[in-house]
Amino acid sequence: MRPLDVLSRNVDNERSMMPKAVLFDVDGTLIDSNEAHTDAWVDAFNHFQLDVRREDIRRRMGMGGDQLLKALFSSDEIADCGDELRHYRAKLFARDYQPRCSAFPEVRALFERIKEDGKTIILGSSATQDELDKNMELAGISDLVDFAVSADDAERSKPYPDIFAAALKKAEPLTPADTVVVGDTPYDAQAAQKIGLATIGLLCGGFSENELRSAGCCAIYKDPEHLLREYGKSPIKS
Repeated sequence: MRPLDVLSRNVDNERSMMPKAVLFDVDGTLIDSNEAHTDAWVDAFNHFQLDVRREDIRRRMGMGGDQLLKALFSSDEIADCGDELRHYRAKLFARDYQPRCSAFPEVRALFERIKEDGKTIILGSSATQDELDKNMELAGISDLVDFAVSADDAERSKPYPDIFAAALKKAEPLTPADTVVVGDTPYDAQAAQKIGLATIGLLCGGFSENELRSAGCCAIYKDPEHLLREYGKSPIKS
């Protein structure tokens, strides 16, 4: 594999674009929280006496709770506790895990660079609205975000496109052709592709370059700091 400090792009998959907006995922992309979310799910499943391997949960970070539960259990297995389990996990995460999370380096500086170019910044997260609000505060970007959409605004979370579609609806008249997604999981890229959005992948969420490339990402960077450093050659600037 090429050194990670070298920009990785797939020219064949990268359409010619001059984006007017950047649509960011949050957890694992801007906030170093994927491991914390995984641990919160492990604790929640243990509380409800559900046996799940940690690695099976970790591979599904990027999905919202609705899709994660469907991926791991049959409807019969969680028929009596699904909603209660999700609420328990959300409270557990807010109390014990979110305080341990931090923003990746240079997130605010990246957002400031994007705003200098006159582009719109949108957040589209599979997190709850409360978690999203706290993450914006944690990254110090609340004043730089034009629109924000959480799992509370969509019927289904990623890899379904509902969250990204709701974000674009909120940001009308912007269209998929005007917008590029930045995410850290294959589920971000899969959701984006379903409504015609190009996706930049970041490795800081724990997924490999091959996984992100296979899911459809047109360019790969280590983290927000790397994207900022390569901004002038990135699909955001193009």
